[in-house]
Amino acid sequence: MLHHTVHFWLKPGVSDDRKAAMIQGLKGLSQSPNVSSTWVGTPAGTPRDIVDNSYAIQLLAVFADKTAQAAYQSEDDAVHMGFVAEFKDDWEKVLVYDSVGA
Repeated sequence: MLHHTVHFWLKPGVSDDRKAAMIQGLKGLSQSPNVSSTWVGTPAGTPRDIVDNSYAIQLLAVFADKTAQAAYQSEDDAVHMGFVAEFKDDWEKVLVYDSVGA
């Protein structure tokens, strides 16, 4: 399995309604045939020096393997590409961590 964790920082002025729409759009990524499962969250606000609470939204997408994740990243994945087209102008920074089991 491959875990694909994505952190989004939104541009100043993005409304609460637009943020809520983006959260729904991220949840909709579970409809991609390449995705095994998804989870969407926001910072927990845990007050520890080593915790980064500066992002706005987090996505965890799970893929069966690297091949499924590569297919998700391709232009052939209409669900993923549709999300990017809809919301790419709303974020100012995206940081991705991909991991496989050790």
